[in-house]
Amino acid sequence: MSIRVMLVDDQVLLRTGFRMVLAAQPDMDVVAEAGDGAEAIENLRATQVDVVLMDVRMPKLDGVEATRRICAGENPPKVIILTTFDLDEYAFSGLKAGASGFMLKDVPPSELLGAIRAVHSGDAVVAPSTTRRLLDRFSPMLPSSGKETRAVDKTLEKLTDREREVMMLVAQGLSNGEIAARLVLSEATVKTHVGRILTKLALRDRVQVVVLAYETGLVRAGGGAA
Repeated sequence: MSIRVMLVDDQVLLRTGFRMVLAAQPDMDVVAEAGDGAEAIENLRATQVDVVLMDVRMPKLDGVEATRRICAGENPPKVIILTTFDLDEYAFSGLKAGASGFMLKDVPPSELLGAIRAVHSGDAVVAPSTTRRLLDRFSPMLPSSGKETRAVDKTLEKLTDREREVMMLVAQGLSNGEIAARLVLSEATVKTHVGRILTKLALRDRVQVVVLAYETGLVRAGGGAA
């Protein structure tokens, strides 16, 4: 079955370029397009979508709020945030809103296609090292004190020592294979630990694991342990 993709961007030319790339793939179909977040939400009511490519800066409703509303729904599609990186400081907010990853707008086609397939399969969202660099860049946006921080800190008590160790390495941008080598475990065992972390903390994917690790202070800017 083809991966059903929706393109959300206020630039028609950019949507056209993405559509041409995706249309050439035997396992992908562009089933909907939207010029802003409000239109995207409306389209989702009538169209079944697996993956949304979501711009951030758009009129009417920006990509971050649209992502938050989409991901709060029942059985939502996966969302990949599109960002210009140097100019767009809303990408981290997009991840917190529930996006499964992010891509640069000038990403090579092969990387875009790989990200869509990875997100759709529920596997690694985007390159962990790239995720780490973005989070390091936007770490000043994280809460440093108050009830919210204490609340998420308390959630880590659900994890075993080994699970906390794995979570810290995930947040530092290591893949399952790299974590396995670091901890002298099998890759299957690491995958099991990651799965348990997601279940215990009610998180959807590795990106949300990274976000929570930064919020709780398990890791700090620069990717190191707290």
